[in-house]
Amino acid sequence: MVPRCGYIRRAVAAATKDPSAAVELDLSALPGGADAFEKAARYCYGANFEITARNAAALRCAAAFLDMQHPAADLARRVEEFLAQAGLRALPSAVTVLRSCEALLPTPICNEALFPTRTPPGWWTAELAALSPASFQKVVTALRCRRADPGVLANAASAYAELALAEVLADPRDSEDQCALLESVVDVLPSAADAPIPAAFLCRLLHAAVTTEASAKTCRDLELRVAAVLDQATAGDLLGVALDGAGERVRNTDTVRRVIAAFVERQEASSESRRSRQASLSGGAEPDPGAMEKVARTVDELAAELATEESLAISKFVGVAGAVPKEARASHDSVYRAVDIYLKTHPALDEIEREKVCSVMDPLRLSYQARLHASQNKRLPLQAVLSALYYDQLKLRSGADDGWDTQTAAGKARAQARADASLARENEALRSELARMRAFVSGMQPSKGSGSSRSAPTGQLSLFFPI
Repeated sequence: MVPRCGYIRRAVAAATKDPSAAVELDLSALPGGADAFEKAARYCYGANFEITARNAAALRCAAAFLDMQHPAADLARRVEEFLAQAGLRALPSAVTVLRSCEALLPTPICNEALFPTRTPPGWWTAELAALSPASFQKVVTALRCRRADPGVLANAASAYAELALAEVLADPRDSEDQCALLESVVDVLPSAADAPIPAAFLCRLLHAAVTTEASAKTCRDLELRVAAVLDQATAGDLLGVALDGAGERVRNTDTVRRVIAAFVERQEASSESRRSRQASLSGGAEPDPGAMEKVARTVDELAAELATEESLAISKFVGVAGAVPKEARASHDSVYRAVDIYLKTHPALDEIEREKVCSVMDPLRLSYQARLHASQNKRLPLQAVLSALYYDQLKLRSGADDGWDTQTAAGKARAQARADASLARENEALRSELARMRAFVSGMQPSKGSGSSRSAPTGQLSLFFPI
């Protein structure tokens, strides 16, 4: 085959100058694979084989790859003559040839991805939209086998999904056709380890999957993909997932909660694994908490946005805001802001309901400015106000209040705030005591028409608590 194939001849000449030495050739990129190479070799040796509509395209590409331009081995010319005759004889044969070309696409795509011949380098990603999901999966497999850069895989997957699902992403709705297309595309996306697809785009896919009512498998797959890159997502990305198909009302908070919970589980598993490895090496140092803190800030921003929804139930708000552990937040000022917005949007909540809303924050982790605001916030339940004040009192009594100066304007404001809050607490206690005593007195008074007299006990009670 050396005198008849320019590719092999050049490879052998470059590999060694010793004619007796064995030379290994990498033909993994040959279009058509082993079958096409076998037929090309048979053609070079003069053996008979059949050119059909199914193998003609592969043979033509293999002939070009091997550079079979020798007059005695011009396989390309023979295949072109067959194609011309097949096209003239019947349309079905021409269609069969075109369909067989689909299996050849991974090879030229891999070559262009790894060794660009045009600019910009990623121009070929726009051409992927014409592929079926099954063909795109073959492209991904070929790129992975050729050890393409993860960024190349991610760009290819994002471009294909966005182009193939353009209509679904623009106007997702409960449609069987949209649902089937989305499920088939998501099913062939490369794994997060092979290709980290951007979080913003994954959130769009997840929103479309929920809106079109895709299968639980597809939705869970996307939830885990988003969780894997959640530290790259913004509050706007997650808010897009939570909104309905029209993007107007909050509907999918459970989906967002599951994504956050999956991220927390990943972080906890990773932390445990790191601690196990580092315990024997460096005394068990803690892993970097940066990703968790970043996600906590994102969740607090999202909770503040969700809190403005008047129809949002307390359980939904608490489910999202409380999905991140309290200790993941260095400061609870952001989550306090979200809580305050929710209480302001829902003014009819009773004391117990307000306490449920406030359960997502720790008043002891508020900054001084936030505690000062909380101590005067009438929307907060009394327990939250007392917790904030108790922290300040402890610092004052321990003398570790970072040099607070009661003579400065800020010090006077703090002192006044504490005095006001203390007065409010005492008034609240007095009101509660008054209500209990009134109920007790009312229960001891004689009912109408009763012959017994209970004026003595009532008079005695009035001496202790005059009304």
